[in-house]
Amino acid sequence: MTASLRTGHIGINVTDLDRSVAFYRDVLGLEELGASKPGTAPERRAARLGKKGELLLTIWQQAVGGHERDRAGLHHLAFEVDTVDEVREAEWALKEQGAAFEYDGVVPHGEGQDSGGIFFVDPDGTRLEVFTRSGIAAEGGHAPHADAPTCGFF
Repeated sequence: MTASLRTGHIGINVTDLDRSVAFYRDVLGLEELGASKPGTAPERRAARLGKKGELLLTIWQQAVGGHERDRAGLHHLAFEVDTVDEVREAEWALKEQGAAFEYDGVVPHGEGQDSGGIFFVDPDGTRLEVFTRSGIAAEGGHAPHADAPTCGFF
């Protein structure tokens, strides 16, 4: 087993590349690091998004329908930030865009846990999370599910 194995970037299929680039850029603050060349066939368009020049997400315009929750495959993408304030910034940006949230406000990953965040979907229904590893307990909220991880059942 390779000792340095880690996630490099995530690739997802979307139905509308321009709409998805705008969502991830304007709402989550990702930078467009590159895109398909002009004239690329519509079914081969893609964009690379990241932070500070580091690739985090590649989106491909290859889907004909939204994300199916009951299919095997990707469950959700989780983006980590350093503070609860940054989670709240993302929450407000998402509310301004009319995003659909699974839970009301910032919630812990489990009852009594100090980590947690917000849970929502992108324009194609892909489940997303913005979380922080600490500071949630001070918010005084309760986990939506007493018997399971919050991120597992949204």
